[in-house]
Amino acid sequence: MAQLTMIQAITNALDNALEKHDNTLIFGQDVGLNGGVFRATQGLQAKYGEERVFDTPLAESGIGGLAVGLAFQGFRPLPEIQFFGFMYETMDAIAGQMARTRFRTGGTRNMPITLRSPFGGGVHAPESHSDSLEGLMAQVPGLKVVIPSNPYDAKGLLLASIEDNDPVIFLEHMKLYRSFKEEVPEEYYTVPLGKAKVVLEGTDLSIVTYGYMVHESIKAATLLKEEGLSVEVIDLRTISPIDVETILLSVEKTGRLVVVQEAQRQAGVASVIMAEMAERQRGILALKAPIGRVSAPDSIYPFMLAENEWLPDAQKIVDKVKEVINFD
Repeated sequence: MAQLTMIQAITNALDNALEKHDNTLIFGQDVGLNGGVFRATQGLQAKYGEERVFDTPLAESGIGGLAVGLAFQGFRPLPEIQFFGFMYETMDAIAGQMARTRFRTGGTRNMPITLRSPFGGGVHAPESHSDSLEGLMAQVPGLKVVIPSNPYDAKGLLLASIEDNDPVIFLEHMKLYRSFKEEVPEEYYTVPLGKAKVVLEGTDLSIVTYGYMVHESIKAATLLKEEGLSVEVIDLRTISPIDVETILLSVEKTGRLVVVQEAQRQAGVASVIMAEMAERQRGILALKAPIGRVSAPDSIYPFMLAENEWLPDAQKIVDKVKEVINFD
């Protein structure tokens, strides 16, 4: 196994996919010779040629429309949107075409498109670059939305997304691209979509989260352990569909729940998880306290200097966990 960063694991996955699946194509802004703004596709055009890895004009609507057309012709397109804050330009292709095609054609045609894009804050990017817009995608029926939190999952989830016959929005947190390395197999492997992972076992309270907030939640759990509290941390990995069963099993064990997301309170998928637990008998009857939520404030994403105050962090998670634990 190699020690890889998340961006290296993604490049490795794309390399594996291009090698195994002859009908895969990578395209987007600067993904060819330059290898993308974050170098996720570095070296792939030289290896596979300009017909399979190529640049597009600076027009996200064109990228989305091209992906739909190629999928109808039997390809497995792998488009990249340079930053997910730019996705509004391709919303019709995503929500109006990709997500509806299987239903519209009575199950006779598929849209095996995996649309990759960086997102998330903490890197002091300009406006419209860091927005957490995953909740918009998760509310569109017909789409799967995947958000890895580490290199191993990033490769396995990306390859599983590429194999899927339905459209997948694959979001990569910018702060995780080069923040740490871990062992990643060089060979082709998949991690199942729609399955959450318990990354830290605990007995007093469950934290459900995804993306970069997995790491802030683990930090919080470590701090709370020093105070004698045992916190379980669940990484959703796929936020649509949500693995409700894994959450229910955890809540039945701990009796308390805090949901953590980087997105604003009214965005993301925290409210969906909270509603699922409140509506299901197994969930609501297992709870010993109201469900806690940690998120960014309901405001437009701030300019870079205000990011650190605006974003959730380990201390905010600690405070919320204590509030739920001490509920009387």
